[in-house]
Amino acid sequence: MRSAHDLANPIQKPLSQPRLSCAAPRWRHLRGDASGLAAAAVHISATSIADQPYKDGCGWQNAVRFSQVGGAKIGAEKLTCEMAAAMALWIEHEVQPLALESFGARVVSIGDMGIFDCRNIVGNPLMKNIRSQHATANAIDISGFTLDGGRQISVLRDWSGRSKEAAFLKEIHRRACRYFRVALGPEYNAAHKNHFHFDRGAFSRCK
Repeated sequence: MRSAHDLANPIQKPLSQPRLSCAAPRWRHLRGDASGLAAAAVHISATSIADQPYKDGCGWQNAVRFSQVGGAKIGAEKLTCEMAAAMALWIEHEVQPLALESFGARVVSIGDMGIFDCRNIVGNPLMKNIRSQHATANAIDISGFTLDGGRQISVLRDWSGRSKEAAFLKEIHRRACRYFRVALGPEYNAAHKNHFHFDRGAFSRCK
């Protein structure tokens, strides 16, 4: 059970530290060799939030509110600790190095289109009666990135074509499949033309 101190104070430690109770036992579930990155000094600025009891398939447990992940700002009001950990690894070990290689600048902020939303899956008629991972704060939708210096990269605008931005987006989306069980982008369906959807639910899909 979280103490009052934990609920009131931000966490600014490597995710390999035991204070984030979801971290250590969950790394083995990351795909490929990503679990080996758990020992790396990945940092996240986060604050634990109280659990929301599940009702009608909506709610959350062991979630955090975080403002920075992998050196980039993000306004995430609530996200499961497991998802936050996966985000931190992906940003620090995949997104940031590729941004430096491609553009000579780091990502300073991440555009998100939402996390918690008590609703069913949209865009797939076969799953329209199934609760989305957004309903349990176990998913995030990312619309783009801002680099140091102000350059903006948009999933909607830059995914298509042969630009450096397009190559960057496609590669970080591909690499996201190591960290998230579901990683969807514009090529999945029209509902995802303007964002990446990442989650760590029961299903597995990368497209």
